[in-house]
Amino acid sequence: MAILGEIRKRSWLLVGVIALALFAFLVNPDTIDKVFGKNPNILGKVNGEEITRDEFNDQLFILQQQAQQQGQPAKGLEEQAWQLLVQSKLIKQQFEKMGLKLTDDVFWSQLQYDPIFAQNQQYFDEKGNFKLQEIKSEIEKAQTSNPENYGFWLKNRKAIEYRMMARMLFSNVTAGITTSKKEAELMMKFRDEMANIDFVKVDYLEFSKKNNVKVTTQDLADYIKQHPTRFKATASRNIAYAYFPATPSAQDDAATLNEINKLYLKGTDASNGAENFQNTKNDSMFVELNSDVPFIPQYVSLNQIPQELKGKIATAAIGQTFGPYKEQNLYVVSKLLDKKASDSTLSKHILIAYKGAERSTATRTKEAAKKTADSLLAVIKADPAKFAQGLKLSDEPNAVERNGSVGWTTPSSPFAPGYLKFLADNAKGTTGLAETSFGYHIINVEDKKSGSMAYKIAHLAKNIKASDKTENKVLTQATRFIQQTEGKSFNQFKNLAEKNKYIFNNAKAVGRFQGTLPGLNTDKDADVITWAFDKKREIGDTDIFTVEGSGDRIVAYVVGKQDEGLADPETVRDQIEPIVKNKLLAKKIVEKINAGKYTSLDQAAKAFGTSKASATVNLFNPGVNGAMEPKVAGAAFGVAANKLSQPIEGMTGVYLLVKKSVTTNKLPGDIKQIVQAITQQNSQQFTGALLKSLQDNATIKDYRIEVWDKAQK
Repeated sequence: MAILGEIRKRSWLLVGVIALALFAFLVNPDTIDKVFGKNPNILGKVNGEEITRDEFNDQLFILQQQAQQQGQPAKGLEEQAWQLLVQSKLIKQQFEKMGLKLTDDVFWSQLQYDPIFAQNQQYFDEKGNFKLQEIKSEIEKAQTSNPENYGFWLKNRKAIEYRMMARMLFSNVTAGITTSKKEAELMMKFRDEMANIDFVKVDYLEFSKKNNVKVTTQDLADYIKQHPTRFKATASRNIAYAYFPATPSAQDDAATLNEINKLYLKGTDASNGAENFQNTKNDSMFVELNSDVPFIPQYVSLNQIPQELKGKIATAAIGQTFGPYKEQNLYVVSKLLDKKASDSTLSKHILIAYKGAERSTATRTKEAAKKTADSLLAVIKADPAKFAQGLKLSDEPNAVERNGSVGWTTPSSPFAPGYLKFLADNAKGTTGLAETSFGYHIINVEDKKSGSMAYKIAHLAKNIKASDKTENKVLTQATRFIQQTEGKSFNQFKNLAEKNKYIFNNAKAVGRFQGTLPGLNTDKDADVITWAFDKKREIGDTDIFTVEGSGDRIVAYVVGKQDEGLADPETVRDQIEPIVKNKLLAKKIVEKINAGKYTSLDQAAKAFGTSKASATVNLFNPGVNGAMEPKVAGAAFGVAANKLSQPIEGMTGVYLLVKKSVTTNKLPGDIKQIVQAITQQNSQQFTGALLKSLQDNATIKDYRIEVWDKAQK
């Protein structure tokens, strides 16, 4: 079944312990000499349990595999790997505190429910029975026959165990979540009862137009201190930057156009004009030697060619050229090399891989693979029915279950060129051998049908690049800017950047292992972050960085330094300023209401220049004329009938209300249904709440910054 090889290819399924939101974890700024005097391979601790460098590297490797398989950039994965490890440790610790055990017998009995197995039918027989003994047997054999795959299995078994512990932990805990009949009756009452109220609302926005308040840094700090759990902060830096792109000038554009015209019409210097893109006899070689875009040998469909060619290519003659034309940041000349009907081919194959082949986990040599493939091909040609038996030797996952089929393909399908060439060159019913970067393929052409036209096109392309003159101009601009802002305040840095219309951004909370800066995503982002976290770095420091390849410049400025603890108020201003401002406005409004000693809603409405309104409110759905106001709904049921309430600090304003009556509107649903619904809802919410509680109450030490900084020195 090639189980271990399949697990390696599907390793991204192992990255998460459970599908829960990740939380920010604390960073400890203890000195490295104190912490790492004896063991620099410990990157942190979770409630005293160590996170080792090996554990971290294993987790990071899995995440990198996931990113590669999904075609995503492998940036910022260090922080995700750390968070997943912390989450796993917390679950394991709670699992053991509850007296639960994950024995070897339990592990094997639960393996079939793990996503990497449960989601793959090859691990179950036709009756749906899990092939446990086959799996165990292959793993045991791998200890001697394939130590590399066996080592990979041992590393990933930990992730599987963490997931098992999570399922068992949450299953045991949520099993105890129940809902009493009394609770259900109360919820039904909240759902069905409606309070009819008259009210006056002093809207925060309207009040602020004449009574504006300024939210100070201290106001933000006071709010953060009142909510310490919400504003725990990791070590971060507030980094501002001005970006100076080396955008090609009009002269650079013209120079690139001249360069491609020369190759197109006159030829290279080496050929002295004898060979150019129009008359070359070897288009692929000419492109490989002279183009900034590699030659693509495959045939492509009409929707895969540049827009410039779409209305012309169908009637074009073989050898006809088009251009030069612009395609994004390129000048391109295209030549039609061939066109033919895009026949669809149905095929199946047996892959015989070897050590070193692409995505291969095989240990055989290339010579041994060729010998095996030739022998198997001879057997199958003598008796085509033997193809099915030969599939057992295939190194492709699920080959037997899929009968080796790759489905219908066309010349433009994203397959290895050698495979597609075999399909193009051979008729229906042919069985033969083809070599690709994946190994040797014994291919059977099962069927063919004609399709739309496909085109083989050679593209001679040149990047429109900034010249040395343009790059020097950008360097001069960036250098002048850093000289003008050196030793200046952040506001002066910002104002000068905006005045000169430079690209400017202020990344307020950049983590040490974040990998990228908001709005940039260049190869220098990590260098800027490392620079900002240097122990010698002070607020107000500046430096200049050059982006490789493009010549772009980044001038960075350290605006603030955040160590472990409560968040710096200014880094979260955008997040909490509206809330704090409303609280300050509410305080003023309440003071004015209390000073007025109003005895009716009409008096309050007149004093604040607003009007009295009516609404029907409900505790279950606490909306007041379109605004969600849970405090107002609670007060509506708490105040005595026909009595003026105290001022209520709501979400959108301060309210005064008078409850006129309470009515009951009985909605469908009996007690049993309500009990089940509440229990299910509580169980679903509990897993996330439990993990957050474990994190909030844990002692988490993160020594990575000290380790990395020391290693770099």
